[in-house]
Amino acid sequence: MWRALAALLLAWAMPAALACERTVRWNPDPPFTLLNAAGEVVGIDADIAREALQRMGCTVRWIELPWARALLELEAGRLDVLPGAFKRPEREVYAWFSDPRPTARNLLFASQEALAKWPLKRMDELPRVGFRLGVQINVAYGKAYDELLKDEAYARSITRQSTRLNLWQMVASGRLDGVIASEDTAAIELAELKLDQRIRATAIVVSDDAARFAFSKRAVEESFVQRFNQALAQMRREGLIRRIQQRYAPPQD
Repeated sequence: MWRALAALLLAWAMPAALACERTVRWNPDPPFTLLNAAGEVVGIDADIAREALQRMGCTVRWIELPWARALLELEAGRLDVLPGAFKRPEREVYAWFSDPRPTARNLLFASQEALAKWPLKRMDELPRVGFRLGVQINVAYGKAYDELLKDEAYARSITRQSTRLNLWQMVASGRLDGVIASEDTAAIELAELKLDQRIRATAIVVSDDAARFAFSKRAVEESFVQRFNQALAQMRREGLIRRIQQRYAPPQD
């Protein structure tokens, strides 16, 4: 009788013990993470993360966070997965990084007035002309932007906001000349805001570094990230990642 009771208790406890739920950050950032008409979190990063984690037997609990807060939560272990992160030495202290996910270029976008005034071709030209630049708080934009920050006077003049929406509105109102943003994200957001004729991409590619999924070292073992990479590799072989990208491709001019 006692053996039967013990077996019953073990069977009851196993689902809870084997349950795998991972918290994943999202924020309105099309085409990478966004809400669909049904109120579900979807997008390139969202669909890739959900599918890979499901293949590992895990469910996803989405947490909406601005970027700077998400980094803090990841470091503290209160967030498991942060999609779309660049692998940087200061982040490797507290995060594991997956293999690269599909790359999206960061470009410098500028108002039509700024484009007409300055035919800019390089980031290091911005301080010379007094270009009023806007960026998101604690977002990494690659080596060209890091070099720009070495000009301390110009670095202090850069406007930092938690959301791109604020930055686009500041460009539209004439308070900024331009913004650094993902090529695909900007195409979608500017079209939605009806600013795509007033704010355009410059010829300056700020970065084309590969973004990755970051995992909190406080919450996730390195072996978990290795299994995630195996799921990503299988999805690539199946052509699934390419199909997900095509599903959310921004409209072309």
